[in-house]
This record gives sequence, structure tokens and C-alpha cells, in this order.
Amino acid sequence: MRFLHTSDWHLGRIFHGVHLTSDQAYILELFCGMVREFKPDAVVIAGDIYDRAVPPTEAVNLLDETLSRLLLDLKVPVIAIAGNHDSPERLGFGNRLLAKQGLHVVGQLPGQIEPVVINDKHGPVYFLPLTYAEPALVRERLANAGAVDHQTATEIMIAQAMAKVPANARKVAVAHAFIAGGEESESERPLSVGGSGMVSSSLFTPFNYTALGHLHNSQKAGSDTIRYSGSLLKYSFAEVGHNKGVNLVEIDGQGHTTVEVLTLAPRRDVRCVEGFFKQLLTQSAKDGPTNDYIMVTLQDDCPILDARGQLQAVYPNLLHIEYPRLNTGGQLRGPQADHRRLGEVELFSSFFEQMTGEKLTVDQTTEFGKVVDELYRQNREVQV
Repeated sequence: MRFLHTSDWHLGRIFHGVHLTSDQAYILELFCGMVREFKPDAVVIAGDIYDRAVPPTEAVNLLDETLSRLLLDLKVPVIAIAGNHDSPERLGFGNRLLAKQGLHVVGQLPGQIEPVVINDKHGPVYFLPLTYAEPALVRERLANAGAVDHQTATEIMIAQAMAKVPANARKVAVAHAFIAGGEESESERPLSVGGSGMVSSSLFTPFNYTALGHLHNSQKAGSDTIRYSGSLLKYSFAEVGHNKGVNLVEIDGQGHTTVEVLTLAPRRDVRCVEGFFKQLLTQSAKDGPTNDYIMVTLQDDCPILDARGQLQAVYPNLLHIEYPRLNTGGQLRGPQADHRRLGEVELFSSFFEQMTGEKLTVDQTTEFGKVVDELYRQNREVQV
């Protein structure tokens, strides 16, 4: 049995105000090419297919186009579950009808979890779609009061689904969960407040492979056969060091599993660059492709007029600028200081020190005084 494990597409994502649909369409085109090349027996999508419960029309159309290519053109069955970003009701619409065409989507948690069976030359492989569900929903749908947190809820779901799997059969879990010890990213939405959202990897030891979704970095979760594929794209600047792709999984007739991580190269990468303003204006071509999504960290101490506008001339997809000089802290004045008794220069000096942790120099104070004087002059001479 050979299948591709992917997750966390987050179709419809907006990154620092930029709609990523065209970037997602590009990466899914590469993914379909990968399916054509490796000819897997199935594609597994472990949740967070959409970025939000009500996705934009463009995201729905992109998913429709991608699934149509996988099912109709490439003839590859697809097994997908809902993640915590998805609307399970919308995602699972028409699932019984679509299953006859090879599209197995489990959105809402059913009262009885049914495995999806796909056969190879060695016989059947049982895929257990453990769709994302809050513990309260597990208590209701599966009529089990023991689901008090994600750990116990997942344990109950696995136990019920395993009842439909023959002993010694090859089996794959498909789950959207936060495995304890996993490496998080900024772009993930917490499953719950506190530690109750965590699940132990030991729950998945009975499976030949566990296809996980939720964490955006490709990683193992306790063993070589319990893995996150990670997201297809970088969705935060904290993910700059991630290598995005999918997992190619093979399970032989005896149940032995091998995993190969396949990398996908995006149309635009996400990068962070740091330096002085004038330096960045001249060395941009040496940093890498200038059309990447960029965060710039400016090391300059002095203010720069229209820094964003000037930098966008060489970094067209500049999304964010960091100013470390403004984040050095500083102590607020004590309650004994009455701001009503302070002049403009003193007030600005206090504000500058609070924001930068440094005091105004004599030259800076003089220049600020000149600006204030000019403003007063203009106000005095204004025509009524």
C-alpha cells in the first residue's frame, strides 16, 4: 500500500493582508503532479483543509478543482477529515454519495466511526478517519461520559473504530490532534486553553501508520510511524526554517512501514532579512528572489522617511517591518510626575525614552524644538 499523507492546506488563508489563493493553487498543481508521478493507492488529508469555517468562494473552487483532478483524472481515492479550522457540516456535505466516487470525507463525528477500506495486492488496509471533535461532542455522539478532555476523547474514538477492524489487519489512523511534545508554530490555532488539548502518542502505537494534522512543521510524533506532514505552505514568519511537503508512505504485506518526506517548492518563499536601511536597498538581489514574502528587521537607530515605500521598490512583497529600536522597553514615569506640568519637549523626551529605552541626545532635542517652534509659527500666521 502506497499513499500520500498531507494536511493543513488552509485554503483561503490571508497572510499579513495578502490572499494566498494563487500561491495555494500553484502548490496544489505541484502536488497533483506528484500524485501523477508516484501513482499512490490513496491520498490522505488530515484536516484543516480550509482556513475558516466559512471559506471564500475562491477557496471552495480551488478545492473542487483539486479533488476533481485527483478523482476523475488521476483515479486516486481521497480520504479526508475535518480539522479545527473547518466547518465539519460544510466539509462533509454529501459524503455518502461522494464515497461511491472514491471521495471519503468525514466532517461531523458520526455515531459510529466506520473505517475506509482500500485494497492492494496483499489485501485490505483499514483507514480510521478520526475527525476533529471537541470532548463534549464525543460524549454526546458516542454516548460516553468518559470523554473529559482530548486525550480521553481520542482514546474513546479509537476504541470504537478499532472494533470494526479485524485482528492483525493493517491499519492507518487519520487524526487532527496536538501530540504532546510536538513543535508548534505561530500560525496554528490552539485546540484548547491549557494542557487539555494534548494527546499522548502512545494512543497510536497499535497502528502501522498515523497520519496527523494540526502542527505545521513536518515532524515525527513519538515514533517513525506517527507523523505530521505539516502544512503545504509557510503561514507565518516563524516558519521560515521549515521545509514544506508531504509524506510518501508505504506499508508492505507484513505491515512494515517506510516513510519518505517529499519537498514542494512554493512560487514565493517566506523570508526574513535584517540589516541597515541603505544596505538592504543595495543588497536585495543577493538575499534571494525579490518576489518572496519578506519581513524586514531594520537596525537603524534614526527614523527613516517612508521606509516601507522605499523598500517595496526592491522587495515588492514586503509584508512587515520590525524596528528593534522601538522594542527595547523603558520605564514609565512614576505617578509623581504630572504630565500637565510638562512642556512639549519634556513630554516627547519621556515618550521617546519609554519607547526606545534611550534618552534624547542634545542634537535630537534641538531638532525637535525647532519642529515645535515651526508648528507654533504656522499656527500663529494661519489665515482666518
